[in-house]
Amino acid sequence: MIRTKPTPPVSLFNCLLSALAKKKHYSDVFPLYNRMNSSGLLPNFITLSILINCFCNTNRVSDAFVVVGSMLRRGFSPNIVSYTSLIKGLFMEEKIFEAIRLYKNMFKLGCKPTVVTYGTLIDGLCRTGNTNIALKLHEEMSSGNGRHGLDCKPNLVSYGAIIDGLCKEGMVEKAKEIFLEMKAAGIAPDVVVYSSLIHGLCFDDKWDEAKSLFVEMMDHGVRPNTVTFNVWIDALSKKGKRKQARDMLEMMVERGVSADLFTYNALLDGFCRAGKLEKAKELFYSLPAKGCEPNSYSYNMLIRVHIMKRKIEETLKIFREMIPKGVSPTVVTYNTLLCGLFHAGKVDDARKMFDEMQDHGMVPNSSTYSILLDGLCKNNRVEEALEIFRTLKDSNFEMTIQVMNTIINGLCKSGKFEIAWELFQRLLQRGPVPNVITYSIIINGLCKEGQLEKANCLFLEMEGQGCSPNYVTYNTLMRSFCDNNELPKVVELLHQMAKRNVQPDASTFSIVIDLVSKDKKYRECLDLLPTFPMQEKEKDDMFTFDSVA
Repeated sequence: MIRTKPTPPVSLFNCLLSALAKKKHYSDVFPLYNRMNSSGLLPNFITLSILINCFCNTNRVSDAFVVVGSMLRRGFSPNIVSYTSLIKGLFMEEKIFEAIRLYKNMFKLGCKPTVVTYGTLIDGLCRTGNTNIALKLHEEMSSGNGRHGLDCKPNLVSYGAIIDGLCKEGMVEKAKEIFLEMKAAGIAPDVVVYSSLIHGLCFDDKWDEAKSLFVEMMDHGVRPNTVTFNVWIDALSKKGKRKQARDMLEMMVERGVSADLFTYNALLDGFCRAGKLEKAKELFYSLPAKGCEPNSYSYNMLIRVHIMKRKIEETLKIFREMIPKGVSPTVVTYNTLLCGLFHAGKVDDARKMFDEMQDHGMVPNSSTYSILLDGLCKNNRVEEALEIFRTLKDSNFEMTIQVMNTIINGLCKSGKFEIAWELFQRLLQRGPVPNVITYSIIINGLCKEGQLEKANCLFLEMEGQGCSPNYVTYNTLMRSFCDNNELPKVVELLHQMAKRNVQPDASTFSIVIDLVSKDKKYRECLDLLPTFPMQEKEKDDMFTFDSVA
């Protein structure tokens, strides 16, 4: 076409570029466009629109805006298709505020959004964890977009996006409402919508409702696909219902639906969570025969279960298989291995693994450093941990409270409380903001140092800093008061726990047993203790310490 004289019209080139873009051959579109330019062919509005779409779908939204500039210079105005592509591109790069700003600017530029634009916005907002904003947009659509003078009702795509987003946020009841609203509007749910809602119901432990919905789906002639079955198998495996998960796989095969790597990884996850090492290995090594090569997620699960069983040598052997088989270890892989090596006391091997991780181009994250510092402290190498911590402070590493908690805890447990206290004071002045774990560690340290009054003062200061104590914080302080025979203080703290609905655990009951055993009039002591409302899943009514006694 380029060599033909005279050159065919740009519209024919656009047909080729459009076909490639629809098939997602974006890497072919860009060089062909460049060849058109170098041959003196001037792109028209459609050419540039195709280019914008391709850039947005390849996470190159900045380049897409450059094309918009070129479009304006040539006297063209972006249309709703271009704006929708740009909004999608911004969401793909998690530039949420820019996407919303562009949506608002569309109205000022006289460009009215379509149902596709709204669907793109809702999907983008849900995918980036902004489901509440997406819900408001959906409600605006349902009520007729009166504020903007539009009549743009939700369609199957926008309903599917909002239902999926709500389910992933745990707002299953609201998702059910939207689902009923969708059916009332005469829009038949497809397999994607059914799968999303089934997923939400399964993870909300509403198995009977999920089954009813599955039956309804098939009664309406909607065939479950691989994703639908994967949702079931994944949920059942994570909830420890391994037999039901295998039964679902059998049903999947019977119905002629192909299992994929996600299916088998879900089953593998179930075996690993239950510590079923042999079953996990059997499934893992059978994957190639099933047409599925294990990926990094598969390896990470198998490595994790070997670490759980403290089989370090076997773990390292599995790890060494990864790269020769074309599977790249992830940060999670290395973090799991570091945990296992430190737990086994193989500190030098762990240090080598940490170095190897960086040699392979992996950037350690805050979890990596927490594992490293914790492992060194627990293996009596506190000075090394402090040295690494100081190096981090002097580098560009963004210190997290997770890392700070680890080093403070390590210092407290190794008898270096003064340094731990100094770091804690720095946190209060410079950040990151201490959380309930930080306060619990320091309160425990003060108690062990015999500074009970100071620990109590810090406990009282917590809430003033916007941090509510949890059962660990209460138990720590109560244990010290109990050991010091300050029984009224223990009773006072128990009443605070009950008032704030902080549930007691086994340690709390152990403290109470010690408390009443120290008081000869234990019955009177029990009468002073509070009543705790139990969680809904545990008990329907109130629970008292007296009932345990």
